[in-house]
Amino acid sequence: MGANRGTIVPMKIAPLRIPEWLPQDRIVEDRILDALRRTFELHGFSGIETRAVEPLDQLLRKRETSKEIYVLSRLQGGPSQDSEMGLHFDLTVPLARYVLEHAGKLDFPFKRYQIQKVWRGERPQDGRFREFVQADVDVVGEQTLPSTTRSNFPSSWSMPCRVCRSRGSSYGLPTEKLPRDFCEAVGIEDVGETLRIVDKLDKIGPAAVAQTLVEKARDDAAAGRSRPQARWTSREATRRRPTAFGELAAFGSARGGP
Repeated sequence: MGANRGTIVPMKIAPLRIPEWLPQDRIVEDRILDALRRTFELHGFSGIETRAVEPLDQLLRKRETSKEIYVLSRLQGGPSQDSEMGLHFDLTVPLARYVLEHAGKLDFPFKRYQIQKVWRGERPQDGRFREFVQADVDVVGEQTLPSTTRSNFPSSWSMPCRVCRSRGSSYGLPTEKLPRDFCEAVGIEDVGETLRIVDKLDKIGPAAVAQTLVEKARDDAAAGRSRPQARWTSREATRRRPTAFGELAAFGSARGGP
């Protein structure tokens, strides 16, 4: 759709990299989003919509996000509380706030889907924009969730892919236990920081990741310290590659692990 070649080509406001779809392309987008909504609801997820702005202190709790946030301001407003608000860059922070504020009115485990625009001020790359629609599904529990919860997610996505005739789709099953157990098995104590380094594998490549791990092992050994652990999120886990475990094993050996 869109251009004469049968593909969707967004009209962009250069240099903002913010897409504006032509009417025929908007029809295609609506079809995809409707397929997602129907499938999520079929699997028991409830749709929600959160506000576009969040307090900056909440948005900045994620590391390395300060350059991605669009901050709100008014031309005639002067210093005010508006300067402490920003547009959300994903749907994770709004979900956490939403659940906390409405916990007394929600049934747990809370199965939610959310299809909403997000904004990122990072330098855009080919095929990526500063304003785009993000689709999320999550299950939030009060204590713990059954181990089978995550294994049900692929079926929530496979049907929309079939409806949209998306070929060659693949699914990653995130798990928190496997990478943590692996790190502990090779003698790595600072699991959270180590996995954050490995998370940069796609950005900087295996050689740079290995070098960073070796340097961290030397620094920690010299300072005799261990950095705080951080939660291994499902979003990070989906991007792990098998080669990462080789770098982790090397890191464990550098620290004197088994």
